[in-house]
Amino acid sequence: MAQDPERGDERPEQDELDASHDLDLVTLYSSANVDAEMEADMIRGVLDSNGIPSILVRATGFSNFGFEVRVPQSMAAEAQRVVAEAQAAGPEAAAEAERESEEGR
Repeated sequence: MAQDPERGDERPEQDELDASHDLDLVTLYSSANVDAEMEADMIRGVLDSNGIPSILVRATGFSNFGFEVRVPQSMAAEAQRVVAEAQAAGPEAAAEAERESEEGR
């Protein structure tokens, strides 16, 4: 292993880096509809509340190019499941969950 002379610690060699594709990002949602940004924000909220990291991809200043929500490949199936559950529950369930979280404060 190589050492960083300034820090005195060991660095992993190039071939020792994690080469798995578990952290590769995959697109969970993609749309260029008028309400795409709002939908993407809601999806990210659902993912965040379930502990699933995500990023929003967009062309800044060019909303007509659309929006994407991407998640780590290793969590894609779980992300699809929680989003589908949230969509099936509908807005009433979201409003109820928000009321419950406000009462718990």
